[in-house]
Amino acid sequence: MVDRLVNSEANARRIAMVESCFGSSGEPLWVPGRVLVGEGVLTKMCRKKPKARQFFLFNDILVYGNIVINKKKYNKQHIIPLEEVKLESLEDDGQFRNGWLIRTSTKSFAVYAATSTEKQEWMAHINKCIEDLLRKSGKKAVEVHAAVWVPDSEAVVCMHCKKTQFTVLNRRHHCRKCGAVVCGPCSSKRLMLPNQSSKPLRVCLNCYDTLSRAKAQQNDVSSPNDNNSFNKDLKERGGSGESSGEDDSDEDDDTNKLNQESTHDEISERGLYQ
Repeated sequence: MVDRLVNSEANARRIAMVESCFGSSGEPLWVPGRVLVGEGVLTKMCRKKPKARQFFLFNDILVYGNIVINKKKYNKQHIIPLEEVKLESLEDDGQFRNGWLIRTSTKSFAVYAATSTEKQEWMAHINKCIEDLLRKSGKKAVEVHAAVWVPDSEAVVCMHCKKTQFTVLNRRHHCRKCGAVVCGPCSSKRLMLPNQSSKPLRVCLNCYDTLSRAKAQQNDVSSPNDNNSFNKDLKERGGSGESSGEDDSDEDDDTNKLNQESTHDEISERGLYQ
């Protein structure tokens, strides 16, 4: 199916339509060989609550964004290279049904489809695109993935110290290594997580201790000077500060209310192109 659509006018028109829906806030999406495989609305588990997001599956990337006007306007475009993606099915849990994890090296999150059939179709098509992409490129699948953040609503108190209650003043923070919701003092340390960022990131004290010990053991076989340099580096990153220099907010927050207007004819309602 994908090979047949590569050079088709229909595929070019569909990609152009997606670009126009994101407008100037999005990146250009057309490149030679890229095919829009399908699209649809999925519920993404964001930091504060589940939110509807528009997803577009291409043969090499997964794109999603906030819905401003349904099927007509989106913003806050996110582009995920499929060669970094690993899917993991989730068991149904109360109101959260038909879900799976989308794991990447920099960010991982849960999404939910409206029905079991839609979940199976999404997962099958994404996995097929990943398989084809890795086979053609000769690359290996990414093995290290970012943690899935625990939603704010699931933590009334700090998951590390089990004491601090979260209030307007005692803000929730997330450990970038394990995804736990922790208080400021329990996440005052920073460490390099190269797969996620080129800058030191906020981690909880448990992860800081675990990663520090592992790094120290690695440096035991290196020169003493290297080890001293590492210890100095840890001190410099340790800091106390409540201000992390990072965005602890939900980057997917809506800037406009969901506007369910009539859909246009260029994009299939079912989402998978034949």
